[in-house]
Amino acid sequence: MLRARWIERSLEPHFTLGTSKGAITTRTVWYLIAWHHDRPEVRGIGEAALFPGHSKEFPADVKTKLLELCMDTSNWERRLHGDLVDVPSVRFAVEQCLKDLAAGGTKTLFPSEFTLGRQAIPINGLVWMGDKATMKQRIHEQIDGGYTTVKMKIGAIGIDDELELLKAVRAEYSAKDLILRVDANGAFSAQQAPDIMKRLADLQVHSIEQPVAPGLYEMMAELCADTPIPIALDEDLIGLNTHDAKVDLLDNLKPQYIVIKPSLVGGWAATQEWIELAKARNISWWITSALESSIGLNAIAQYTATLNVSMAQGLGTGKVYANNIPSPLLAEKGFLHYRPEAEWDLSALSS
Repeated sequence: MLRARWIERSLEPHFTLGTSKGAITTRTVWYLIAWHHDRPEVRGIGEAALFPGHSKEFPADVKTKLLELCMDTSNWERRLHGDLVDVPSVRFAVEQCLKDLAAGGTKTLFPSEFTLGRQAIPINGLVWMGDKATMKQRIHEQIDGGYTTVKMKIGAIGIDDELELLKAVRAEYSAKDLILRVDANGAFSAQQAPDIMKRLADLQVHSIEQPVAPGLYEMMAELCADTPIPIALDEDLIGLNTHDAKVDLLDNLKPQYIVIKPSLVGGWAATQEWIELAKARNISWWITSALESSIGLNAIAQYTATLNVSMAQGLGTGKVYANNIPSPLLAEKGFLHYRPEAEWDLSALSS
């Protein structure tokens, strides 16, 4: 018989994480832990990491579902295709938990050259919002750290200052030497977006994520149809949990890219569905974390490694927390590595 419990944990960033939707000073995640009554020492762990301001679910939804799951462990597999579809972060936690339990609690969820330490995943460096001087410093830290793809958050300190920062970078590094991405998190209006995207295109910026707020489908469709710079949908994917809803979005908006966050779209199965639908429409994609701890990031990274990606993914967030769970994951010089010789330290989850 399967038994389970859940715990809540606060993650503390080394510095305030600035976005156009506000500053992040702490992050709450929930862990689902399961074991068989006759083998209590072997435990599977999954992480539910909804993202306030982005997710369509709320902390109360997560805690209610976790309570239900722990009270009745008999039907988890069936619930993955039932009520958990509408609580994506919990659905992903159950996927992780069951797969980790089947793997003997080793956290080796998708054995590959990545988990053997023989291959690494290309990732982008991420520049969080701050004042202009701080952002300039962070850009150079990413470049000096060996990243050849850098993504900068925009839409908070003023677009003129942000474009000036990007212009200064482009003066030093050509588009051949450095790929620049920007993420607006829906910060711009329909009136602002076209001119901003033209100015970004002049700087040979690779793409812009979510230039206008999610849900403005007619506006986004017009932008995608006539844009000087590739548009990547991000927040617009969140909350679309049925096959038909995903098809409608891609067929009507026709973006150049989609950015998939497994924790926010419902885990591996949902991510795979988005990828297959995108490929069928010649839409490119990449996968990013949603500021999970090492448990969730590991689950996303190991899955991503099976996809033979060559484009930089957004999986370099493990270093942002002062109290993250020590793991074999290491982001270094533009790549995410898995060091099989390193050990997990799960002592923080034992209480």
